This record gives sequence, structure tokens and C-alpha cells, in this order.
Amino acid sequence: MWKTSIATLLLGTSLLANAQQPPAQQVVQWQLQVVRDGQQIDSFEGTTTVGQARTDTHHKIVQHNVGCKDQPGGSIDLARTLTVSPLQADASHVTLSIDAQETLEEDSAQQTDTGCKLPPQPRQVSASHPGLQVAAGQWASWTIVDKNPNLVYRVRAGLSTGAN
Repeated sequence: MWKTSIATLLLGTSLLANAQQPPAQQVVQWQLQVVRDGQQIDSFEGTTTVGQARTDTHHKIVQHNVGCKDQPGGSIDLARTLTVSPLQADASHVTLSIDAQETLEEDSAQQTDTGCKLPPQPRQVSASHPGLQVAAGQWASWTIVDKNPNLVYRVRAGLSTGAN
């Protein structure tokens, strides 16, 4: 009886230890498309563990001809920084927190009173979505800017099925 009691005690201790281990962290694979006025202009993708965050910055340096002689002017860095953090995930839905900082150009070129070209003015846009719900395998849209330009993020996410 003594041996049985010790074996039962050890088995119970082992089960208790296994029950107290945290579950495996879920990993989310996501894609984000940046759509300006109906056309995709950029994309981001990543594989991120629930509760973690991933930040990426893309740069596009543009230069415009300016002045009355239409000469190349100073350049502008149109930077886009996104931080994506999966908050919850299961087989049917993923909830993502997304923070975005964008430097956009105005669509219309300005001119001086005498008709000389001025460069488009950069515009800073910051947006945050605390919990975008995405159905697994489906695209969800989030409008960042309504017009001039229309800027939409399209997001698809699901549980990662492969090794990272």
C-alpha cells in the first residue's frame, strides 16, 4: 500500500505541474495592404505571437520639379510606420491592435502668384485601432483617411500553421 500511495502522489504532482504550465503561445500570420484612392501602394506582412508587437517602417523618397524653371527641388521622405500586435486569436477570428504613422503628399501641386511650381506639402497622419476584428482568411478594411486622398488599410490574418 505504501508503494501505491507514493506512485499516486507522484502522478498527482506530475499532473498538477503540467496543469500549471502556460498554454503554448498562439502565433498569428498577418498581411496588411495600404490602398490609396483604390490602388494598392504598399504592403506589410509578418508572423507575430499573441501579446507581442511588430513595428516596420517603409520609406519612399520623392522629388518634384519646382520653381519657374521647373528644376528638381528638395526631396521628401514619405515614411509609413506600422505597429501590429495580435491581441487574441483562435481558428475563426484574430483581433489586432494597429498603430500607424504616415507622411502623405497632398494630391494637388501648388503654384506661386506668378505661376511657378511649389512642391506638394507633406501631411502627417496618425491613426490607432485598438481592436480590429478579422475573420480568419478574410480581408477586413479600416479607413484611415476619407478623402484627398482616400487611404484604406486592408488586413488579413489567421493562426500560423507552419514553423517560423
